[in-house]
Amino acid sequence: MESEDTKKIQEMKTDLNLLLECLKYQMDNPFSQKEALVTIHSICQQNSNAGVYFREIGGLMFVKNLAKASEHSMVKEAALYTLGAVAEQNVYCQQTLCTSELFEDLTWFLSNDDSNTNLKRMSVYVILVLVSNNRTGQTLVRETGCITVLTQLFRTVLSKYELDLSDKNAFQSYQLWSSVCSTLCVCVNNPQNDKNQMLCCSLFPHANDWLINCIKPEIIRPVCSFIGLTLANNTYVQKYFISVGGLDVLSQVLVQLESDSHKTLSSAKLAVVVTKTVDACIADNPTFGVILSKYQIVSKLLTLLLHESLDSGEKFSIILTLGHCTEDCEENQYDLFKNNGLPLMIQALTESQNEELNKAATFVLHNCKKIAEKLSLSLGEYSFDENEEQLKDVNMKEKTLEEYWKKAKEILHRIEQLERERNEEKIQREKDKDDVSSMNINIQTTLKHLHADSIGRGPTAEDKDKSQSRKLQSYQFRGVLSTACTNDHQMKTLLKSANPVNACYRESGQSKTLGKAHSSYNQNLHEGTTFGKKNSVSQSSDHVFKHPIPVVKNRQQQLPVTDPFTLCSDIINKEVISFLATDNHSKMLKYRCSGCIAVGKSLNSRNFSKLLHSCPYQCDRHKVIVEAEDRYKSELRKSLICNKKILLTPRRRRQLSSESTTSGGIKKRRIRKNFTKEEVNYLFSGVKKMGNHWNLILWSFPFQQGRKAVDLAHKYHKLTKHPKCAAP
Repeated sequence: MESEDTKKIQEMKTDLNLLLECLKYQMDNPFSQKEALVTIHSICQQNSNAGVYFREIGGLMFVKNLAKASEHSMVKEAALYTLGAVAEQNVYCQQTLCTSELFEDLTWFLSNDDSNTNLKRMSVYVILVLVSNNRTGQTLVRETGCITVLTQLFRTVLSKYELDLSDKNAFQSYQLWSSVCSTLCVCVNNPQNDKNQMLCCSLFPHANDWLINCIKPEIIRPVCSFIGLTLANNTYVQKYFISVGGLDVLSQVLVQLESDSHKTLSSAKLAVVVTKTVDACIADNPTFGVILSKYQIVSKLLTLLLHESLDSGEKFSIILTLGHCTEDCEENQYDLFKNNGLPLMIQALTESQNEELNKAATFVLHNCKKIAEKLSLSLGEYSFDENEEQLKDVNMKEKTLEEYWKKAKEILHRIEQLERERNEEKIQREKDKDDVSSMNINIQTTLKHLHADSIGRGPTAEDKDKSQSRKLQSYQFRGVLSTACTNDHQMKTLLKSANPVNACYRESGQSKTLGKAHSSYNQNLHEGTTFGKKNSVSQSSDHVFKHPIPVVKNRQQQLPVTDPFTLCSDIINKEVISFLATDNHSKMLKYRCSGCIAVGKSLNSRNFSKLLHSCPYQCDRHKVIVEAEDRYKSELRKSLICNKKILLTPRRRRQLSSESTTSGGIKKRRIRKNFTKEEVNYLFSGVKKMGNHWNLILWSFPFQQGRKAVDLAHKYHKLTKHPKCAAP
C-alpha cells in the first residue's frame, strides 16, 4: 500500500511539472493553455497535497502572472478559476495569494469595461475565496478599494426589476449579481468586520427597492442574506437600516409572503428567510418591535408557525423572532395573547424534543409574564392606538379573557376567605387554652386546701370545706360551658392540657389504688356538707363528677395519704372518655380529607389531582381547588374543539402513540442514510462555488431530509482522502 501511495504521489508531481512546462511553452496557443489549466485544477481537486506541491514549484505564482499578462480572455478566466480552486483547497495557498497586488489586479478586471461577464464572475470568485475566513483578506479588500467596486456592481449589474432568467444575457448578469452578493456577505462577516459593515450599509436603500419591486426567491434570498449579515451584532448599522425604512419594507414583504404561503410552499419558505432578517434587525434593539406592531407581525408569525411543511429549524427561527418581538414591546405581547399564542408555545414545549426550540418557547413565555400580571390587575386600563374597526374585532377575544380573570378572582376571594376563617379559629383556640390553664391552676389550689382541711377534722375544717366546694363547683361549671362552645378538635387539645396527670397515670398503671383513694375521698367530702347544700352540689356537678356514694354519718373511716392530683385524675379521665365518645368526634377521626393528611408523600400536579378526586370527604379548601380545576378543563376542551388549529395532527398522534409503545423512553438513534450520486455531485459543486461553507451548501442544494452541515463536512473529507469513493 505504501509503495502504491508513493507511486501515485510521484505521478502527481510529474504531471504537475509537465503541465507547468506546457503552460510556459504554449504562450501562443490559448486553447492548450486552457486545457492545461483545467487539468491542473482537476489534479488539485483530487489530491489535497497537489496544491502545496504546485505552490512549491512556483506554479501558483506563474498562473497568477499569466492571468494578469495574457491577452486572451479564455486564458484569464481559466487561470483565475484555477487560482480560486487551489486557494480554496489549501490555506497556505490562500495566504500566498492574499496580497494587495492581486486585489488591485482583480479590481482592475471588475472596473474595466472591456472585461466580459465571465471574467468578472471569475474575479469575484477569487475575491470570495481570498476573503472567506480571512481577516487579512477583509482588510485588503477594503484598503485596495475592491469593496467599493463590488458595491457599484451590486447597484448596476441588474438594471431592471422585471427579471427574466430565460434570457441568456439576463441569466449571466444575474449570476454575476448573485456572486457579488455572496462576496459582500463574506466581506462583512465570518469573521465580523465593523468597518466593512459601515461601508456596505450604503446599499440598504437600493436593497429596499429590490425587495419592494421584485418579490421573487432569486432576489429575496441573496438580498436578505446580505442585509442580515451586514446588520448582525452592529447597533449603529441596525439603527441606520431602520431610519431608511428597511424594517417597514421587510414587514410588508413578510405580510405578503405569509398571505401567499397558503397557496405555495415556496412562499412559506421564503417568509422564513425574511423572518430571520427581521430577527437580526431587532435582536440587539428590542424597542424597535413597536414598528412591527403596526403590521401585526406577531399574528402573521403565529399563522406561519402552524404551516405543516416547516421543519424544526424553521420553527425555531419563527419562535425566536417572536421572543425578540415581545421582549420589550407590550403591544406585541398583547397581540400574542389575542391570537392564542400562549397555547402554541406550550404545545411547542410539550411536543418538540429540540432543546433550542424549547428554550425559544420558554423565552416567549417569560416575556409575556409581565403583561399577564397587568391584565390580572386591571383589564380596562390597557389602551392602544388602534382604529375603531380593529377594536371591534378584538372585543370578542377580550371578553373571553375577562371571563377567565373574573373566575380566577372568585377563586382567589374564596381561598382568602377560608384562610381568614382559619386564622380566626387559631386565635380562638389560643384564648380557650389560656382560660383552661387558669382554671386548672385554681382547681389544683382548691384541691390542695380540701386535702389539708380533711386531715384536720376540726369544726373549722367543715366550714372551709363548704366554701371550697362552692368554688370548685363554680370553676367546674365554667369549664364545662367553655368546652361546650368549642369543636371536638379544640376539646381534645383542651383536655390534654387540663389534665397533666392523666398521661402519667396511664403509664403507671395503678388503677386499683386510685379507685380506693377516690371512694374514701368522696366519703370524707360528703360528711363535711349539709343536706340542703348537697342537692345543689350534686346538680351542678353532674356534668363533670359522679354522685358521691351514700355512707353512714357517724361511721369513722381513715383516709389514706394520697396526692390530690392523683385523686382528681380519674374523674377528669372519665370525662375525657365521655367527650371523645361523641359521634361528631368519631366521624372527624374516621373521615378526613386526603389532601390534608397526605403530607409526607411525594406529590406532584398529577397524582395530587387524582388523590383529591378519589377522596369522598374533602375539606372546603381542597373542594374549591377541585371545582376550579374541573371547570378549567371543561372550558379548555371546548376551546380545543372550536379552535382546530392547536389540535394534534394525525401524524403527530401516530408519532405519540409509537413513542408511548417504546419501552424505557430511550431516544431512537438516527437512521443511517447513504449519500447518493446526486448528493455527492451537489457536495462537490457546492464546494466549488462556496468553499467550505457547509451551511450554505446545505441550504443551496436539495439534500435528503435529516442531513446536517457536519455530515457534509465529514463526507467531503472522506471523499478527498479516498478519491476512489468520489463520484465521477
